[in-house]
Order: sequence, then structure tokens, then C-alpha cells
Amino acid sequence: MRSLPLFHRIAGTPVVVLGEGEAAEAKRRLVERAGGRAVANVEPGARLAFVAHDDRARCEADAARLRAEGLLVNVVDRSELCDFTTPSIVDRDPVLIAVGTDGTSAGLAKHLRLRLENLLPASLGRLSEALYAARGALRGKWPGPTDRRRVLDAALEEGGALDPLAEDSAELVERWLADSDEAPDATKVRIVLSSTDPEDLTLRQARLLGRADCILYELGVPTEILDRARADAVRLELPHEGDLPQGLVLTVTLAR
Repeated sequence: MRSLPLFHRIAGTPVVVLGEGEAAEAKRRLVERAGGRAVANVEPGARLAFVAHDDRARCEADAARLRAEGLLVNVVDRSELCDFTTPSIVDRDPVLIAVGTDGTSAGLAKHLRLRLENLLPASLGRLSEALYAARGALRGKWPGPTDRRRVLDAALEEGGALDPLAEDSAELVERWLADSDEAPDATKVRIVLSSTDPEDLTLRQARLLGRADCILYELGVPTEILDRARADAVRLELPHEGDLPQGLVLTVTLAR
């Protein structure tokens, strides 16, 4: 990754927006949509700034001045002058999906967003809120975090009891909690890679990498493939001796 994706909370805080015209107005609307206050001068509490002048020299001067005052700066349509970029957003409040291209193609990000808009149901935000409301019941039924993660993985996967792409999943959370008993058994699965290119991963292999709690990997398995796993999954190089974490343990080897 060239950038670290983050969601920055700005509700009630000032955000500097400089410039005239539609580009600057679009940034003001974005700031206000997220609960921030678009201002023309640096105020106490300001951490972010957008610059949207037509003149490059003016953009450079304002960006340098704002950066010297400790703000992170976005210069519209000039990615080389940006400390951060703004993604194309799919809004299913409180679920936000951000599509970014590191400033290389806003058009591509837009069309990916439009595809996702058609794919994701309007009820997705309600499902997130229902799961948040069920946190206490989840902890009471499955006290261990690994068990809770495995139960939720099984429910939220494609075709699961709470499939996020199903329109009625938000209404099924209470019934799912009442009907669910033990967490799925911890398992060990081996996948054999026929290629070191992450684009050659099968759907099953990609899904297993995304769900694994621990990955035992053979020397030679590239980082680009291991990075398809959860960021908090334990990684151990083979051969390994000793205890392993509970949950789904994935052994990744190369075809000979």
C-alpha cells in the first residue's frame, strides 16, 4: 500500500477549505456531511485542510503555509502536493466503504463505487447497528474473543445466517443469537499454492486467508500473498514447534 487508509472523525471541529468554484464547494459539502465546520482560516482544533485553487503557484503557497501550521493538506487534483487523498465513498451509515486510488484515477474510484452501490443493500447499516446492540449477548454466550470471531465469521460469510448482502439480515440477528449454540470447532487447513502471484489465488484460498487466526507459511511464500490475511493473524514460518493459537490455523505451502 502507498497510503494508510483511516477514517478521521471531524464532527464539531473546524476544517480549512480554501478556494472558489465547484471543487471547493464539493469539499465544503463533504466536510459538513461528516459533521465538520468548513472555515477559511486556521482555528484552534483544525487538523485538516483542503486547497482548491485553479492556480498551481497559489496552491503550492497555501499548502506550504498550512502544513507549516501543523495541518494535513489535500490539494484538489494535485496528488503530488497532498498529505492525504479523499476516497470515493459508499455510505450505508454507520458502514462506510472508501475506494481510493492514491490520487491516480478519481474516475476509476467513482465507477467502482457505483458498482458497489448496486451490490450493497440499504439495510447494511441496520445490520451493523444490530450487531453492535448485540455485543453484550455475544460476550455472554461466547466469552472468548476467538470463539466470537469464529461464530461471526460463519454467520457473515456468503450464504451465512447473517449474509451482509441479504436484505433481511438486520432483522435476523436476535433469532440467530437464540438459535446459535457452540462456536465452530477450531480447524487446521492446508492450502497448496500453484503460483506465487496473489492474483492466482482461488476464491476458497482468498477466503481462508481472510479468516485464518494463524498462518504457518513455507519459506518462499511471498509477502504479497500473506498480506491477503487479516492484519492481526499470527504468522509463523515453517517448520514450527510449540503451541498454536486457537481458531483456524492455515498452513500455506508451495506446489513442487
